[in-house]
Amino acid sequence: MIERRCIEKGLRMTDQRRVIARVLSDANDHPDAEELYRRASAIDPNISLATVYRTVRLFEDSGIIERHDFRDGRARYEETPAEHHDHLIDVRSGDVIEFQSEEIEAMQIEIARKLGYRLVDHRLELYGVPLAEKK
Repeated sequence: MIERRCIEKGLRMTDQRRVIARVLSDANDHPDAEELYRRASAIDPNISLATVYRTVRLFEDSGIIERHDFRDGRARYEETPAEHHDHLIDVRSGDVIEFQSEEIEAMQIEIARKLGYRLVDHRLELYGVPLAEKK
């Protein structure tokens, strides 16, 4: 839970930060700041868009959330995961599918090794369209 991680990191938790933290924790998607604002302001109408931007920057700088750019022109956010995962983005719908693949992880490590490197971090984003239209 994001709120608990903020407290553990010593961040001062205002009521508005708590609402934004809860909205992020409850998100099953990767909302952008405008969507976070829409959800948070439905809970607390006194939250401004500027407060959302400042809060996500603080959470990001603290390593509590990650920012993604899925090529749609909007920064999107998710809680920093306990376990690594990658993303497949449906370019038609904008849906983001999280996945894990031991084969891809092993291949990336091996590629880095062959090139004379030890892999310390990576981010994989795949962009695709459905093979068949959903009915």
